[in-house]
Amino acid sequence: MNSRRAAADLTAIAETNVVAIFSRKTRRPRYWLMTLEVLLVAILVIALGLFGLYRHLEPQLPDIAILKEVRYQIPMSVYSRDGKLIAQFGEKKRSPVAIGSVPQDLIHAFIAAEDDRFYDHVGVDYQGILRAVLTFARTGEKRQGGSTITMQVARNFFLSSEKTFLRKIKEIMLAIRIDSELSKDQILELYLNKIYFGQHAYGIEAAAQVYYGKHVGELTLGEMAMIAGLPKAPSAFNPVANPERAQTRRNYVLRRMRKLRFITDEVYQRALNEPITARIHTRLIELDAPYVAEMVRAEMYQQYGDDAYESGYAVYTTIDSHAQRTAESALQSGLRAYDERHGYRKAKVHIDLKQLKAKSAWNQILEDQGPGGDTVPALVLTATDTTAGLYTVNHGEPELSYDAVRWARPFISVDAHGVPPRSVKEVLKPGDVIRIRKNADGRWVLTQIPKVQGALVELDADSGAIIAVAGGFDYRLSKFNRASQGQRQPGSGFKPVVYSAALDSGFTPASVVNDSPVSFPDPASPGGIWRPHNYSMKYAGPTPLREALAKSRNMVSIRLLRAVGLPKVIELAEKFGFTPDELPRSYTLALGSGTASPLRMAQVYAVFANGGYRVDPYLISRIETQNGRLLYQATPAIACLDCADGKSTANRAKRVISEEVHYMMHSMLQDVVRRGTATKALELGRSDLAGKTGTTNQYRDAWFNGYVPGLVTVAWVGFDSYQTLGDKETGGQTALPIWMEFMKEMLRDVPERKFPQPAGIMTARIDPATGNRLPASVPGGIVELVPRPTPQPGFDAAAEEPEVAAPASQSDASGARAPESIPPEEEEIGEAPPAQPAETPKPTESLF
Repeated sequence: MNSRRAAADLTAIAETNVVAIFSRKTRRPRYWLMTLEVLLVAILVIALGLFGLYRHLEPQLPDIAILKEVRYQIPMSVYSRDGKLIAQFGEKKRSPVAIGSVPQDLIHAFIAAEDDRFYDHVGVDYQGILRAVLTFARTGEKRQGGSTITMQVARNFFLSSEKTFLRKIKEIMLAIRIDSELSKDQILELYLNKIYFGQHAYGIEAAAQVYYGKHVGELTLGEMAMIAGLPKAPSAFNPVANPERAQTRRNYVLRRMRKLRFITDEVYQRALNEPITARIHTRLIELDAPYVAEMVRAEMYQQYGDDAYESGYAVYTTIDSHAQRTAESALQSGLRAYDERHGYRKAKVHIDLKQLKAKSAWNQILEDQGPGGDTVPALVLTATDTTAGLYTVNHGEPELSYDAVRWARPFISVDAHGVPPRSVKEVLKPGDVIRIRKNADGRWVLTQIPKVQGALVELDADSGAIIAVAGGFDYRLSKFNRASQGQRQPGSGFKPVVYSAALDSGFTPASVVNDSPVSFPDPASPGGIWRPHNYSMKYAGPTPLREALAKSRNMVSIRLLRAVGLPKVIELAEKFGFTPDELPRSYTLALGSGTASPLRMAQVYAVFANGGYRVDPYLISRIETQNGRLLYQATPAIACLDCADGKSTANRAKRVISEEVHYMMHSMLQDVVRRGTATKALELGRSDLAGKTGTTNQYRDAWFNGYVPGLVTVAWVGFDSYQTLGDKETGGQTALPIWMEFMKEMLRDVPERKFPQPAGIMTARIDPATGNRLPASVPGGIVELVPRPTPQPGFDAAAEEPEVAAPASQSDASGARAPESIPPEEEEIGEAPPAQPAETPKPTESLF
């Protein structure tokens, strides 16, 4: 029974288990089927959601075609006329490069650092995204990003920097579209020129220049890896601010390049051993001309606003790089010569060498001295009778001999200085922080930063093109451009305008005017009377105009202006280029009491240098867009004496003075050089030099306005504070040497040029006492230029003699008699009080 029951129980259990087993087998497929159904529904919902999102976002996406003609924010570049880079302006430093110009190693460095599957994916690296998701799910940290180079292009060109799900979806959509419409090389080129590298550098070329002072093609492999590692975190991996972290990042990029077999183990090891040499480099400026650069920047901003700094304009100026360097050098040399002539002002900074012994502290003190032209800060370590031992940051430890400090007489005032030093230690003491420079022989000498300032400007007289501009001793010390912005009294430099008006009114170089005292009512002057005088306080009496201009006689200029009339002189001055506000309506104008910048004076004297035409100075010759399209081309009015030589006649300059007046004035201005206040210029050994010195009241301004046919240069020296330059610091003494140093170089191998004598001018014998032509029956006289015919009182036309040739011994192209030279120190000073009203009564003295 028991056995039978047990058997029955076992049978029942077995049946129950079998039923249970078969029941589970029948339920399991149904469970998985339900799970599959839910999953499919979820996928379908997600797909529909993504499709709906795509349909919603797709119209909002920008047109990818924009990238095919992308317009980068590129700084404005300023060039000389011979293609030298002068400056760049713009917040973003960028110089786009074509992908074909990028070294393959640099491309591999970015692929290794940013997107090793760049050439395999379709803009979005799904493997990378999945890897990033799994890493995040496993660790909770975002260690691996799924952002590809293509996605970064989409983000940098089209999207904001906000981190949202919606922006990421747009980024993915854009990346897929970019990959489908652009080639991989096009995408890489966009990326490499757009990405930010820190230090305001955008694009690989800017990064190479900022961190290494090189072009991309000049980088080493280690430098390439360093740059390729920057986009991930430009500040954190900045090789200048954080060299250790930057080196770690660089080495990571190199390891990735080796792993991807872009480089061999040997190349990897060599790059790994490269030292960290990155430092901040300024832009690769080829011509240091900051005054020019600022003039261009101001003009471009006025024309184009902020767009000037972002549109990549290439601005080509009229500046000649050689002339510009020569101008800067000549001005610095001339200002230094003046400054050293007036004595040494002693060291401004002195330190106790016993207390401060660390070279690092010395370096900091020297670096704190700031800029100073071509001078170098130095610390005096030792000083004996014959030598001084110095310390500098970058020039070793030079020595100064006694000859290097011989000039350093103690400065007392502009008119007084102490005795010459007898030893080096009289001048220098250990601990003095001084300035030194190298002289023409390459030897270090003591110097100091001049307090006096100056300017030099050169124009092409035929077109007005500005060839060179030096606006001060050093732009870094003072950004005020004295060449274009400085308004100073021109002094005797204005007199040729008065003389031109006189010649146009019938005077000749031989006309005689009385050089004697004259006075005018003037409430601002002592006793209510203005009594101008000649600097020498000597008066020559009746004087021919040629001699009066050469010797800069003030009384003759005043009488000429009164004879011609103030309105006519002002009218002619405005035709020359002066503006009404630069011309006082008073007789003081004859002595240059108006105002003018050196650039204005160059424009004025261009009339004499080009045959009598007004030209307007200009600096920008053409502007090109970043794609090389011509945006602007200057079309200046040209002074063209003989347009048969092929010059265009389409845009002719307006004649200001007749060719007859010009020829006579040119001859008279040549005499200023040959026997007047600028005879020092004869050292240049040329016969075509002409010009006029200028010195204002109390020696506040020193000028030389000089030219050769076709080329005009103006030099000015003075203090910004209008203090006196000191006794005898005239235009011929102070400004002329600067002009000469500049022109000596600029006229090297330039043939002399002469103006042709007009048909309306002839040479004739003149009575020097009256300025009238002599009849043929009267012997003697002097040879002078006169208009043909000459309507002089008392001249008997019936007795007119033929034109007289100039003596062969005279080199004067005019044929005029050349009296004895006068010392330069006899130059007259423009004694100009405050401007007088135009209706000032005439004096009672005779004009002649």
